[in-house]
Amino acid sequence: MKLFRLLVLLLAAIQTSSTQAQVASPAAEPATRPASAGKLTGDPAATLQYIHGAWDTLTRSMADCHSLVDIKVTANPVLYVPAETPVPAEVAGLSEKCHVKVAPLPQRIQKLGDVRPEQLPAAGLLYLPNSYVVPGGRFNEMYGWDSFFILLGLESDHREALAKGMVDNFLFEIEHYGAVLNANRTYYLTRSQPPFLTSMIRAVYENPASFPATTAGRTEARAWLAHAFTLAEKDYATWTRPEHAAGSTGLARYYDYGTGPVPEMADDSTYYSDVIRYLIAHPLAASPRDGGESYLVQGSGQPDAAENERLKRSSCDVNASVVCMHAWASNYRLSKDFYLGDRAMRESGFDPSFRFGPFDGATHHYAPVCLNSLLYRYERDMQHLALLVGKPAQSTLWARRAKARDLAIHRYLWRPKDGVFADYDFVHQKSSDYAYITSLYPLWAGVASREEAKQVVAQLDLFERPGGLSMSHTESGMQWDDPFGWAPTNYIGVAGLVAAGFRDDATRLAGKWNATVDAGFATDGTIREKYNVAAGNANVQVSAGYKANVIGFGWTNAVYLKMNEIMGNPEKATTSAPH
Repeated sequence: MKLFRLLVLLLAAIQTSSTQAQVASPAAEPATRPASAGKLTGDPAATLQYIHGAWDTLTRSMADCHSLVDIKVTANPVLYVPAETPVPAEVAGLSEKCHVKVAPLPQRIQKLGDVRPEQLPAAGLLYLPNSYVVPGGRFNEMYGWDSFFILLGLESDHREALAKGMVDNFLFEIEHYGAVLNANRTYYLTRSQPPFLTSMIRAVYENPASFPATTAGRTEARAWLAHAFTLAEKDYATWTRPEHAAGSTGLARYYDYGTGPVPEMADDSTYYSDVIRYLIAHPLAASPRDGGESYLVQGSGQPDAAENERLKRSSCDVNASVVCMHAWASNYRLSKDFYLGDRAMRESGFDPSFRFGPFDGATHHYAPVCLNSLLYRYERDMQHLALLVGKPAQSTLWARRAKARDLAIHRYLWRPKDGVFADYDFVHQKSSDYAYITSLYPLWAGVASREEAKQVVAQLDLFERPGGLSMSHTESGMQWDDPFGWAPTNYIGVAGLVAAGFRDDATRLAGKWNATVDAGFATDGTIREKYNVAAGNANVQVSAGYKANVIGFGWTNAVYLKMNEIMGNPEKATTSAPH
């Protein structure tokens, strides 16, 4: 146990270190260097040198004790393996080597929610067969949508075997844990993340370096694709379950099959209390929906048994969750419905903004542009892949699904008078007027017409800043709002402009983003999770939520490489574009 505690302390110290980075050979998590070490203009060569070395720094495997560390939930380490599989050989010795408990899950998992985190005696890591790249900092596991961008970066840096292994890990997740998970921790067994699976499958299959250039290699590639296609069908079914339906729109919503506050917030005991204090100070925000119930419910800090029975129905169970116990301020707690929205927000990856009400507490009441654009592209990808695996009837079926979603997107999400794609509140049957960067997703997905794309591009000034694309046009103080920019949405936006034929805009924005990353690196010698695109640097001051600007950082490293490609060769920007 001493070894585990030492690893926890080491990871925490590395995450917060601000003075010890080595550009050519990054530390266990890339740290920082003094501001005097560089100018704000940045040196792209130094940034690239750091990125090339960071892949090894951020790679984890089941044979590595460091992979088991989880500073979000600092309990004794447990590694869970699927109930239906024997303990893998590389795991058998971990009990002694890493002082970790290896345990089977209690049952076979067919779909999300079959096993709930609270059913397990302790939180733990879920076994994956191949090495993978983590984002960095407190995020020490393989994430669902981060990995799409990381994969593109790995392929740009000629790490094809590692990229393919990560997709194989996702196929393993679908087969044994029910779907592509938010990440491979037990507290993520109730939700997924934005669906990029088919884009990852195509990126691997269409890369000539993924398989040997031999007859046997081509046979292997075809067999791999057939296997991947079958499991992608199962993963897609996650998004068509009744709980994921956005009312009667024919569109999907984000939804988590758990209840109450999320366990992974155990290391941020003030977040939910901060939300409560904000809602108390802004009473109109506490009831953000027309005629809807308040996000706040009466509740004490240490409820007795009778009060807890009431809170189980109206808020959360303080006896079942230490996070719930601490989610209290000034005799108020958060409502059960807020927690449903909070969990759905985390499946979206945008945690949090004010896009779906304060702290995104109404996420589950919307058909979002991002999710439905991604599902349209998923359906178009499956249409194409079905032909490659010799299933023309399946291809026709996927084409019909894509067409139906196309029609629903244009009925509910396209606002022709404003020239934007906007989220749709299916509870109150009205379009959102919250300008958000996801308006560019339909360009990347191929669902926007040329004329629609032209109108969206005419609204770029809503998001374009000196340092790249901002998340929104609203400065809420949240990390996924203005003036903050993130690598994944900058890439989707820029690649969408390339796909729609607006290459000058794409090149300009790619240059702005990379200049921001260079400036941040010149200042502190590391690459960050997010940036202040208004200032064009890494000075991010967040009011609530994840207040740290995590270092590492997987998807930022990857997108920097892809933006270089776009500036030098725009044709490379639309990896695995829909056919």
